[in-house]
Amino acid sequence: VVKFRRTGESSRSDEDGLSGEHEVRIEGVRTELEPVELGDGAAVPKEFANPTDDTFMVEDAVEAIGFGKFQWKLSVITGLAWANAMEMMILSILAPQLHCEWRLPSWKVALLTSVVFVGMMSSSTLWGNISDQYGRKTGLKISVLWTLYYGILSGFAPIYSWILVLRGLVGFGIGGVPQSVTLYAEFLPMKARAKCILLIEVFWALGTVFEVLLAVVVMPTLGWRWLLILSALPLLLFAGLCFWLPESARYDVLSGNQEKALATLKRIATENGAPMPLGKLVVSRQEDRGKMRDLFAPHFRWTTLLLWFIWFSNAFSYYGLVLLTTELFQAGDVCSISSRRQEVKAKCSLTCEYLTEEDYTDLLWTTLSEFPGVLVTLWIIDRIGRKKTMALSFLVFSFCSLLLFVCVGRNVLTVLLFIARAFISGGFQAAYVYTPEVYPTATRALGLGTCSGMARVGALITPFIAQVMLESSVYLTLLVYSGCCLLAALASCFLPIETKGRGLQESSHKEWGQEMVGRGSHSPG
Repeated sequence: VVKFRRTGESSRSDEDGLSGEHEVRIEGVRTELEPVELGDGAAVPKEFANPTDDTFMVEDAVEAIGFGKFQWKLSVITGLAWANAMEMMILSILAPQLHCEWRLPSWKVALLTSVVFVGMMSSSTLWGNISDQYGRKTGLKISVLWTLYYGILSGFAPIYSWILVLRGLVGFGIGGVPQSVTLYAEFLPMKARAKCILLIEVFWALGTVFEVLLAVVVMPTLGWRWLLILSALPLLLFAGLCFWLPESARYDVLSGNQEKALATLKRIATENGAPMPLGKLVVSRQEDRGKMRDLFAPHFRWTTLLLWFIWFSNAFSYYGLVLLTTELFQAGDVCSISSRRQEVKAKCSLTCEYLTEEDYTDLLWTTLSEFPGVLVTLWIIDRIGRKKTMALSFLVFSFCSLLLFVCVGRNVLTVLLFIARAFISGGFQAAYVYTPEVYPTATRALGLGTCSGMARVGALITPFIAQVMLESSVYLTLLVYSGCCLLAALASCFLPIETKGRGLQESSHKEWGQEMVGRGSHSPG
């Protein structure tokens, strides 16, 4: 008895009853071939990859070719784009410097940070739409070159209004950089996808650490203008290497460009030294790409709404903790913060305090907590699944926030803040794994873009909680963050689809199925 499963499309009608698994009994044939047993989840040997199918999909090719030299190169190049964390980290260094040098009032310093998030929020959906309509490589390349150009130009800003506009334009470009995750994920085999996406998040942490070290060297000698220019180095490297990047084969197939997709897959197979699947590449029917209404189709409506809240909560809590860390460290503990607030109110708003070496050291220690967050998420995401990983991250952050109600010493405070930041950054990384996996190719970039836009809304709102509300009640502030993360943990549990062990969905048409279950997976289809 030979079991087989049809893949791809056929000229036969859908009513012929031949879709799904079938059995064919071959009479009068004797075989003395030795059967090969594979363990649960074991990969099919490459020499047996797709031996009898006359067609194959991009998913089949990516799985058969596997992870190799091509993906290593892709990891480094997309990681350079992801190191734009330097452009975000520079805000915490630039703000006090300009406050002193240009005698800016506090609200103008805060506006300099907010305008970057406004730019990111307004552009995230646009970059997602461009990536779905014109290609992942196109959208990513334009956004990085845009960020590079205005980032360098910021270093020559003569007055406050100029740097305000230029940093807003930098934020507009940064809104498109998450599309590097979309491009990256579409070239990864199922078993390596979660680990690899999490590992390029290491470039974000490396970018923040490198920015602090660069500031220690550059700020005392060359000043903030050179810091702005030199902070664009990773993006400059990416701009030089991005022409090596191929367009996503999944996108090419969906847009009807079969020859280009096949050439890309053959290139990957050659670089990895792996065989291509036998047969003909299936061309998916062309669809409208990058349409907002598709995010609210019946089978994605709840997923989209819950993900928007999860991304909002992630950014709201992550950046809120960054702002709270400075306040809590300067006060010593939660109980001392109220008395310190009274002293601050008596000070002039133009009181100038440059960053000291101790301040840079504190910045460095808080950014280092990103690395344990990556490692913990990396260890659990393929064990307990994406949904439970996000839920666990939110619960630990919420628990640590509630523990801050106790008047603990500085050492315990540091440990709690370190754990909280590690887990909330881990939750952010898990969301970056889950979101590209859950949407089909036609709306993958737009789905990630809109989620990223909702995250920027959270980042915009959080200063009013972490700084304004903190002046009236530190306990109410902590309660808001803790409560928000508890709700986000519930939202993670209520997500309809778990993407662990599933291939990327190519098409939103019903005959492709709502769940593209990967090979070796025993999940119900």
